[in-house]
Amino acid sequence: MDADREKDLQKFLKNVDEISNLIQEMNSDDPVVQQKAVLETEKRLLLMEEDQEEDECRTTLNKTMISPPQTAMKSAEEINSEAFLASVEKDAKERAKRRRENKVLADALKEKGNEAFAEGNYETAILRYSEGLEKLKDMKVLYTNRAQAYMKLEDYEKALVDCEWALKCDEKCTKAYFHMGKANLALKNYSVSRECYKKILEINPKLQTQVKDYLNQVDLQEKADLQEKEAHELLDSGKNTAVTTKNLLETLSKPDQIPLFYAGGIEILTEMINECTEQTLFRTHNGFSIISDNEVIRRCFSTAGNDAVEEMVCVSVLKLWQAVCSGNEENQRVLVMHHDRARLLAALLSSEVLAIRQQSFALLLQLAQTESGRSLIINHLDLTRLLEALVSFLDFSDKEANTAMGLFTDLALEERFQVWFQANLPGVLPALTGVLKTDPKVSSSSALCQCITVMGNLSAEPTTRRHMAACEEFGDGCLSLLARCEEDVDLFREVIYTLLGLMMNLCLQAPFVSEVWAVEVSRRCLSLLNSQDGGILTRAAGVLSRTLSSSLKIVEEALRAGVVKKMMKFLKTGGETASRYAIKILAICTNSYHEAREEVIRLDKKLSVMMKLLSSEDEVLVGNAALCLGNCMEVPNVASSLLKTDVLQVLLKLAGSDTQKTAVQVNAGIALGKLCTAEPRFAAQLRKLHGLEILNSTMKYVSDS
Repeated sequence: MDADREKDLQKFLKNVDEISNLIQEMNSDDPVVQQKAVLETEKRLLLMEEDQEEDECRTTLNKTMISPPQTAMKSAEEINSEAFLASVEKDAKERAKRRRENKVLADALKEKGNEAFAEGNYETAILRYSEGLEKLKDMKVLYTNRAQAYMKLEDYEKALVDCEWALKCDEKCTKAYFHMGKANLALKNYSVSRECYKKILEINPKLQTQVKDYLNQVDLQEKADLQEKEAHELLDSGKNTAVTTKNLLETLSKPDQIPLFYAGGIEILTEMINECTEQTLFRTHNGFSIISDNEVIRRCFSTAGNDAVEEMVCVSVLKLWQAVCSGNEENQRVLVMHHDRARLLAALLSSEVLAIRQQSFALLLQLAQTESGRSLIINHLDLTRLLEALVSFLDFSDKEANTAMGLFTDLALEERFQVWFQANLPGVLPALTGVLKTDPKVSSSSALCQCITVMGNLSAEPTTRRHMAACEEFGDGCLSLLARCEEDVDLFREVIYTLLGLMMNLCLQAPFVSEVWAVEVSRRCLSLLNSQDGGILTRAAGVLSRTLSSSLKIVEEALRAGVVKKMMKFLKTGGETASRYAIKILAICTNSYHEAREEVIRLDKKLSVMMKLLSSEDEVLVGNAALCLGNCMEVPNVASSLLKTDVLQVLLKLAGSDTQKTAVQVNAGIALGKLCTAEPRFAAQLRKLHGLEILNSTMKYVSDS
């Protein structure tokens, strides 16, 4: 009997699949496929009567017929194929309608479940997700959400079952693999957990950073698990330091003792912790909680500075944390991931008590030695407060200031820090502006350079640059520091160099904070062009190339200061970067003033320097050289002096080129036009070379620009 039922079920499922395929084929755009499906449908209808008779015979033989058919089945000839298909289609539409209705109900239950989850009511969330699955059994998000709720209740086995159901709905569901990895990690199935996380990377390679963190968590927990096993074996064996560590923690757990009692006990405990065994036992015997939850010790941290003994307690705790966290990533995690301890550590960095400040900084440096430690700092500490504390070290000794800025540099290289920095820049800018107001004669020059370099690197990102450039106080800070450093260029050479790099980035942002600021920056740079230092000269020219066009007044001042002569010298002796800045400055000057054009001709009579630049592979340089050359064509007799050169062919080639920067074609085309206007013989040559067509084609770039 069971065999017959199984056979019927399999036959029914097969028929469903075949009928579904037939419907698809009958709706095909291919008439051959469509006709074949119609014939197959008619064939199936002819067989229906035979199947019915076979079913009746088997039912009679098994003596399970409850009631005989009231009316005879219609013959195959009486069954219309179109009616059959219409019936199937109607059923499909009804099913689709019911599914849409159930989807609405399931979505509503999902939202209710999410609300309960957000409130921490995980049992209710599970109930709502389950009700949603009763409406729609293949809704993967309900499975993954319910799995997450199960994990909050530490019911990891049920979470794994739900993840497997989600994967049946969608074999590429990364959320399911994430929860499976996390559940297996909690169950200490480390190898399985790794495989789940690696599967995420196979599905979506863009999640490489996240997967790397997940795999690191597995490694750390497996390592910590082994450490705990070994530590307890040594404790059970009676190892002296292990037993002493346990006993000292029991002693320190006594409440309401005098501060000196805790200070002495903590110092002894710190001396005992020399190996991983003692570090692990400190963690497994609640050492962190025993210390941080003690009311007397907490009081010492809040009032440190008023009493020498309280200060001693604070310093001893910080030294103990250094001892237990040295090389032990699991202890670092337990220390920093506790909200109160993380908040305390950030606050202690700004303590008025020097010893506390130094020991908390030493602990922070210890954490920052590893990638996982830096992640803990970025993810769990108050970074605004931390940054404020770090820059305050600029007023300390050279060694401490450089160490603090080294840590700032390391953190700024982390992608998470950069994301945080962009999102929190308005709150951080006051601290960075304060750095720019530092007296370079008092602060460590090398540390100040490191800090400004980090700001410069961060300002390369457009969002960060926009916020910095929009802050008038920040811009003024750059100017005031530059002015103070100019008092002794040789002494503050490195500070000036790094500051100019930051200002170059700020000047990429248009419009400037104000025209007054841009003019003042230009004046400072014009002054620095008298320096003998090649690096300062190049960067000063770089800043000037970006600020000079902001005001005709400053262009006049630049001309009076001999900027054309200096830039021509750059072009003749400088490297590619310096030439880039120099030709842009000359293009700005010659575009605005006839005196500048005349001086360029006086210094480069055959325009050989300009001609050489036109053959460069640097399109920005070529575009500005063509603009400058075109401007110089307005000087009388200059065009005629070029008749024996190949300037026409060079400009024509550039005007018709397919360079990425259209400024090359535009400026070359304009220069050609000015050349032919100034000297008609060039126009005749242009016609012979069919250059007018090329010139006409460049006009579209002119109109677009």
